[in-house]
Amino acid sequence: MREMLTGGPLDVLTGDYLAELTMLILARDRLKDPSLGYARTFLRQMEECLGLARERGVKIVVNAGGLNPARLADELRALAGRLGAETAVGHVEGDDLLPRRAELGLPGGLLAANAYLGGFGIAACLAAGADVVVTGRVTDAALVVGPGIAHFGWTPEDLDALAGAVVAGHVLECGAQATGGNYAFFREHDVTRPGFPLAELRADGSSVITKHPGTGGAVTTGTVTAQLLYETGGPHYLGPDVTARLDSVRLTGEGPDRVRIDGVRGEAPPPTLKAGLNRLGGHLNEVVFVLTGLDIEAKADLVRRQFADALPSDARPAELRWTLARTDHPDAPTEEGASALLRLAARDPDPAKVGRELGKAAVELGLAGYPGFHLTAPPGPGAPYGVFSAAHVDAKAVEHTAVLPDGRRIAVPPAPVTTAAQQPHRARPVEAELPEPLPAGPTRRAPLGLVAGARSGDKGGDANLGVWARSADGWRWLAHALTVERLRELLPETAGLSVTRHVLPNLRAVNFTLTGLLGEGVAARHRFDPQAKALGEWLRSRHLDIPTLLLDSPEAPL
Repeated sequence: MREMLTGGPLDVLTGDYLAELTMLILARDRLKDPSLGYARTFLRQMEECLGLARERGVKIVVNAGGLNPARLADELRALAGRLGAETAVGHVEGDDLLPRRAELGLPGGLLAANAYLGGFGIAACLAAGADVVVTGRVTDAALVVGPGIAHFGWTPEDLDALAGAVVAGHVLECGAQATGGNYAFFREHDVTRPGFPLAELRADGSSVITKHPGTGGAVTTGTVTAQLLYETGGPHYLGPDVTARLDSVRLTGEGPDRVRIDGVRGEAPPPTLKAGLNRLGGHLNEVVFVLTGLDIEAKADLVRRQFADALPSDARPAELRWTLARTDHPDAPTEEGASALLRLAARDPDPAKVGRELGKAAVELGLAGYPGFHLTAPPGPGAPYGVFSAAHVDAKAVEHTAVLPDGRRIAVPPAPVTTAAQQPHRARPVEAELPEPLPAGPTRRAPLGLVAGARSGDKGGDANLGVWARSADGWRWLAHALTVERLRELLPETAGLSVTRHVLPNLRAVNFTLTGLLGEGVAARHRFDPQAKALGEWLRSRHLDIPTLLLDSPEAPL
């Protein structure tokens, strides 16, 4: 935060503190202490930087309020008083649907239920003179849309401008992911300590993505493309204020570390708001066996057979999942390099069934099992895990409220015009017009990542996987080569799952939704990479027949 405040000119500093997993963590905090439920790290940052922000006239807009924005606003006012930094604080509430669960027809057993609000409540607080606005669960992009509405006077009818701000907000929301962090071609830039992105937002909703001078990383059409594909699906990017058409986005390099975003078209939002639901899913535990040297597969088979025999039938968890990671290398110069990992994950509603008996059955194999038996760590007690799911509620039923710095409460109406667009988690595949395919020519077996970038992530139990080409010729090949059927071949874990492909020609990209890959969501730790963050890198490492024209191109990566 200090780096952003001191590194160059800034009008508004935004901060995205919430994710699906974060909401579960905050819900558990609130269970222990009803006065909690907000991101306490924000207060620590403000203790250092609030005075600096006020001195420089920088507004601050954050969703750090989590499940308790009113309490965070009170804590912030108290902090400002202690610091002697006069600060007008507003907050946005109404996203918390848990008290109205039955009325809204939501399921029982929830720890948290929060609607994703838009930017007009933030804008109302800023227009009333707020120096800091804290919210609960708003869309990540709303942190940019709200200041845009307040500054330019946009109305709900300014759909193109709102959509442009949504796209800029989506680029900023994950910080350094837009400046070279988590970037497929990271070797092309110094990303030892990437700076954070800025959006120079304009009245028509267009923007230039850049960063403070002298900070690390890079802003390129590639880094911006990667972030635009992150955790999105088809071309209709639904939100509470507007539906942004991702297939209309144009990216243009304007010089070093400057990328213009324009051409974004907006359409009316859907009549419903997405609501994130968190509940306790049960309890889980894991044991990791280390298998070293020869006969790895046979050793793994012995462990599984012995464990099945050692665990009493009445103590068997509802789910046992074995995964063998062949991290071993032949004739390895280190013992660690010669070792593979056999992971046992157990889940059950009853904490006892993933606790002592599970660990006991594993440890007692120690002197009777495979040669070289040892574990990465002694088994511990089971831990609770959460489950995230999404619902959709009538936007008119959500009491979006802006609480102004003077205490007045302003009701924020839903969008006046909506469209019955399909829900994002049931989006149909969109096949835009494909480019002419490359003419037939020689090919070479090579990793996909030599000619394409990828970025992946999670949305509840689904995974998103965006892949983009580095060149026009690369796009002519990728659009036809990376079909759903080819993706299934390259990623066998997708077998049996519903996979949807969307085509985004302006970005030279295809974006896949892999329904159910993550089971019950990130907190359930259904797979080795529970948030699918490295799914794209796995795909890039897979080999297929690639035209030598692309592999020998100067645009191929280092």
